[in-house]
Amino acid sequence: MFGPGLSCVVVVGSQWGDEGKGKLVDVLAAQADVVVRYQGGANAGHTVVAGDSQFVLRQIPSGILHKGVTCVLGNGVVLDPEALFGELDTLAERGIVTQGRLLVSDRAHLVLPYHKLLEVAEERTRNLGTTGRGIGPAYEDKYGRRGIRVGLLADLAESRRQVTEQVARANQLLQLAGSTERASPEEHLALLDRATPRLLPLVTDAGGYLHRALRSGRRVLMEGAQGALLDVDHGTYPFVTSSHTTAGGAAVGAGIGPTAIQGVLGVVKAYATRVGNGPLPTLAPAETEERLRTLGSEFGAVTGRPRRCGWFDATVVRYAVRVNGLTALAVTKLDVLDSFDRIPVGVAYDLDGGRCEEMPAEAAVLERVRPVYQTLDGWCTSTAGARSLAQLPRLARAYLDRLEELAGPPIRYVSVGSRRDQIIEVRP
Repeated sequence: MFGPGLSCVVVVGSQWGDEGKGKLVDVLAAQADVVVRYQGGANAGHTVVAGDSQFVLRQIPSGILHKGVTCVLGNGVVLDPEALFGELDTLAERGIVTQGRLLVSDRAHLVLPYHKLLEVAEERTRNLGTTGRGIGPAYEDKYGRRGIRVGLLADLAESRRQVTEQVARANQLLQLAGSTERASPEEHLALLDRATPRLLPLVTDAGGYLHRALRSGRRVLMEGAQGALLDVDHGTYPFVTSSHTTAGGAAVGAGIGPTAIQGVLGVVKAYATRVGNGPLPTLAPAETEERLRTLGSEFGAVTGRPRRCGWFDATVVRYAVRVNGLTALAVTKLDVLDSFDRIPVGVAYDLDGGRCEEMPAEAAVLERVRPVYQTLDGWCTSTAGARSLAQLPRLARAYLDRLEELAGPPIRYVSVGSRRDQIIEVRP
């Protein structure tokens, strides 16, 4: 993926998340020097299979599994310190050395226990399908200019003062929301006392670090959480996450200029899934949906929630191509379709009797559309052993060709299984 004129690459999910970005980042990280997470928090997970081992990473970039790769949590991340320490301890127990290889932006904001209480209270009335991990309220505090940034921990007295103040505010909001839960000031101050000595040694000016890394010729890989259709501006609002998941968010969330980004790889499943609430136009009939879910093990890496499943939606992917400026695609989980003799592909929508080829801005309108399908012949044989495009069945290659035609950018990678070696590089 890296080469002359291509030293900074963004990997972005191009549907509703869960596209297999973790595996792609893990594979590409073997070529990188630095891997950056630029948004989101512990509400998203990447599942990576390395040999016989499976790792679920919530906040730490997938590059941590490769020796010699430095991982960075950028300023666009909202950081849950206890969840981070839990990940680090689990990696250490499994023989992964992280010391000296993880950096945290001093401008990243903290997710604290009161954020989680607020999110759970709000979810009871709004039913947006959030995870209860405090991500939304943490971003609300950030943009309300009352957040607690990681760098503030260097001044323990001031951080304790501000946290105490925010706990009191959170308890007022909980009371107004009709919740009986209350945040404990003592619990929060004890958390600061535990977290500060362990977190401060990781803290740096991440944007400055990345700027110097790129100027010195190091290869930087940037990864987001969730997918483009969950972007707070460009997703199916209000059924979205609270940050910018699109490639534009990578520059802001890492602290580098947009002209530093030289390539954007969009990851898409060979079909479509969505976790949580909100429209999924190409949702399959119940029996077929359950078949896709079982074959694809479609359950959330962090929450375990079953994902809704349907067919590839070219309108969604074309939109993701546009808002991300995608330069190439990676198609994952092609093998999940191996046993289907007929495979519908959504090529457009029918909206109130007219053809629609663009994403509606309003979720309520998207709920009304009906997919226009083209049904392709399945290949009905295993693709799991293919290691080159030529080794794929002819009809599987025809399926990929059609997806490429509908989406626009060239397909660069195809994944046919969860292992590192089950990936085909279509174009060098």
